Amino acid sequence: MKGLFVVLFIFVIVSPSLCARAIRLHDGSPSSFNVVDFGALGDGQTDDSQAFLKAWQAACGAAEDTATLVIPQGKTFLLQPVIFQGPCKPAINVQHGGSIVAPGDSNDWKWPANSNKRGWIQFADINGLTVSGGGQFDGQGASWWKSAGVAFRPSALQFIGCKNLRLSSLTHMNSPRNHIGIVTCSGSDISNLTIRAPMNSPNTDGFDISGSSNILLHDCDIQTGDDCIAINSGSSFINITGVSCGPGHGISVGSLGTPGAFATAEEIHVKNCTFTRTENGVRIKTRPGGSGFARKITFEDIILVGAGNPVIIDQEYVQLEGVTGVKVSEVSYRNVRGTASGLNVVILKCDKDLGCSKITMDSINIASEKRGTPFATCTKADGTCTSCSPTVPCLTNQ
Repeated sequence: MKGLFVVLFIFVIVSPSLCARAIRLHDGSPSSFNVVDFGALGDGQTDDSQAFLKAWQAACGAAEDTATLVIPQGKTFLLQPVIFQGPCKPAINVQHGGSIVAPGDSNDWKWPANSNKRGWIQFADINGLTVSGGGQFDGQGASWWKSAGVAFRPSALQFIGCKNLRLSSLTHMNSPRNHIGIVTCSGSDISNLTIRAPMNSPNTDGFDISGSSNILLHDCDIQTGDDCIAINSGSSFINITGVSCGPGHGISVGSLGTPGAFATAEEIHVKNCTFTRTENGVRIKTRPGGSGFARKITFEDIILVGAGNPVIIDQEYVQLEGVTGVKVSEVSYRNVRGTASGLNVVILKCDKDLGCSKITMDSINIASEKRGTPFATCTKADGTCTSCSPTVPCLTNQ
C-alpha cells in the first residue's frame, strides 16, 4: 500500500498535466480537450496541424454527449490545410480564444492527401458543432491575391454537410478567397462575426452559402473585397438580419445559372441591413444559358450610405447571346432608403425572354450624392411600385 502511494505521488509530481487531463475526462462534466495537451505550441511558427487533428479525434470520439475542443487565449497557432471530419459521437463545442494563422506564402501550403484544395480549414459532416469564443482566423491571403488565378485560391473556412451549426463571436481576416463557406448545411445560426479584408482583394466574399437551408445569419460586420454575402444555388429559407456591409459588393442572390445548369434559390429574406460605400446594395444576379428559378425573395428595412447600384436585378451578369436563363419572380423591396453614389439608383435588367414577374416595391426613397435627379431603369419587369422615389417605369406606380 505504501508503495502504491509513492507511485501515485510521483505520477502527480512528474506529470501534473496528464493528471489534470485525466480529472477533466472523469469528473462527470463534458470532456475537454486542449490542443496544447496534444502537442500544439502556439508560437505562430511551428506547424500545429497534427496536434489539432489529434485533439479533434479525441473530442470526436468522446463518450459523453458533449465534448469541448479548447484553443486557448494568448497563443497563435500555425495550421496547414486541415479537415476536421465527422460524424462525431458527441456534439462538439470548439472554444476558440486564440489566433489561428495560415502559412504566409501560398507556396508553403501543404495539402493533405484527402483534400479537395478548396478550403484551408474544413469541418465536414458534423451534427451539433459550435465554434465560438472570441478567437481569430487569419488566412494571410495577400500572396494568393497576387500570384494565383481565381480558380486556384481556396476559401479560408468551410462547413460542409453540417447540421445544427452554431458560429458566434469570431473574427475572420484576409482569406485567400471566400472567408466562410456554408455548403450543404441545414439549421445554422451564425452571429456576431467580424470579417475584414482590403476592398481591392479579389473574390474575398464574407459568406458564400450554397445548397443549404434554414440558415439564420445575423448581427455581423463585414468589410471585404467582394460580396459581403453571396447566396448560391440550392439555398432556401435563408434569413439575414442586422448585417453591416461595406466596403464590398453588397448582398447577392447568385450568381445563378451556369450554362447548362439548373439553379434554384427561394425563401431568401434580408432585413435591417446597412450598406456603406458598397459597389452594390441588394442584388440578384443570374447568367444566361442555365435554367431554374429565383423566387420568394424579400429585402426589407435597408439603409444605404453612398451605395452604388442600391437595388439591382442583373440577368446579364455574363453576356451570352441567343439563350435564356433563370426565372426571377416574387421579389419584394420594402422600406429601402438612403443615398446612392450615382444617379441610376434602381436597375431591373431582366431576361429579355422570361422577364421578371411579381416584383413589389413599397416605400422606396433613394437620393443621390451626385448633382442631378436620381432615376430608375428597367427592362421586362412587371409588378407594382407604391410610394417610390424615384418611380420605376416598368412597374405600375401607385
